[in-house]
Amino acid sequence: MRDAFDLVDSLLMATTNDLKNGMVLNLDNGLWAVNEFQHVKPGKGGAFVRTTLKNVLTGKVVDKTFNAGTKVEIAVVDKRTMTFLYKEGTDYVFMDQDTFDQLYVPEQTLGTVKDYLLDNMEAMVAMHEGSALYVELPASVELLVAHTDPGLQGDRSTGGTKPATLETGAEIQVPLFLTSGEKIKVDTRDGRYLGRVNS
Repeated sequence: MRDAFDLVDSLLMATTNDLKNGMVLNLDNGLWAVNEFQHVKPGKGGAFVRTTLKNVLTGKVVDKTFNAGTKVEIAVVDKRTMTFLYKEGTDYVFMDQDTFDQLYVPEQTLGTVKDYLLDNMEAMVAMHEGSALYVELPASVELLVAHTDPGLQGDRSTGGTKPATLETGAEIQVPLFLTSGEKIKVDTRDGRYLGRVNS
């Protein structure tokens, strides 16, 4: 029986020499995604790996250095394309496109993603042991401007912005010339206005 456990252990273990960007490590009772890593071979002393890790649940970013060849536990993260159906209480309900199973994701798991989410929009849901870790949208989405104050006549000054409320309820800064009802492209990572969408 011990052999089976050894096999399982070896499948989930790797060394710091195997690190890749996006890999999720199980460290210090938390799940950390590898954002960046660099193998360093100094003139004296042993080689080491310098990493930037992001906590999958909290978003906290830390720098951590490992000795080369250190064993690390890899968390098995299953990324699935799902469709956002609706909001129920503080949960967001997604449907797995392969199994049609519905998954309830707490609002805090979505973070700022919820600001750009519309019904029937596709999203990538990362799962670990049956729970949603995080939800990713495409880098940009197209959304309607639900409301923004009219710009002043002749207001074409470069770099001037004003607040606009999107159809999702999120508020972003847009150029002065935009009006309510226009469709725009928004960066889902930082809420930046990327341009008008020609209908």
